[in-house]
Amino acid sequence: MSSKPSPPVPAISTESSPWETASLRDELTQFLKQKILGGNSEKPKSLGSFKYAVYAFYDYEGEPIYVGRTAEKVSTRIRRHLTNQRTDAVAMSVLDPYEVYSIEVWPCTLFDSGVTPKEDIHSHLDALEATVFHQLLKKSRFMAVLNEKIPTSTRKVKLPKAYRGSIVTDAVKDLRGHPDTRLARRAGTIARLAQVINEREVQPGLRRTLKIQAERLLWLAEQRYLPFETRITIQDAKKVHKDS
Repeated sequence: MSSKPSPPVPAISTESSPWETASLRDELTQFLKQKILGGNSEKPKSLGSFKYAVYAFYDYEGEPIYVGRTAEKVSTRIRRHLTNQRTDAVAMSVLDPYEVYSIEVWPCTLFDSGVTPKEDIHSHLDALEATVFHQLLKKSRFMAVLNEKIPTSTRKVKLPKAYRGSIVTDAVKDLRGHPDTRLARRAGTIARLAQVINEREVQPGLRRTLKIQAERLLWLAEQRYLPFETRITIQDAKKVHKDS
């Protein structure tokens, strides 16, 4: 008489994060640690150490999904979005960190000297954020970015050098990048965002974000259906012929 296999022992006592979470944090750390020249220092500094910057997140198709700015520190602000410290954009289900495949940062390196008045710095950041936002709108297939609030500055500024990199390894992409997984994630994000709108008095911009999320979900569903369309059409045609 064969014995029954014993059930697997759950690793409840583990203190480690899931491997894909750890991988994403490692890749993010490497992106933020890259050395760049800027400011008054002749020595390279890490990208994440600069205080003032505008940044953008892109999804698995390279679609821009969120534009932000920071006046606290690049690494601090971006980690708030993508790790355990939440921001309004994540809490309100405007941004799903799981959708972020790559990051682009425009650091304002000259402002780290501390001699520029803060009001001038923030005015420049306003203009830089608006410039990046509207440039990315033109690159979006939906002509849209998920931000609840659209930057309104009309001041013209020259964009500083941008630094872009992926925070997703091939192994994590295989796990999280599958279209069916992403469809389920997007549907869940839309449901949570709709619930927020249902339960609170919100600004119209959040309703625009909901509309954009729905358009992104529909586009991905259509792309996912395309490989099966011919097969389904043939099956339907055979069924009609058989029933006639």
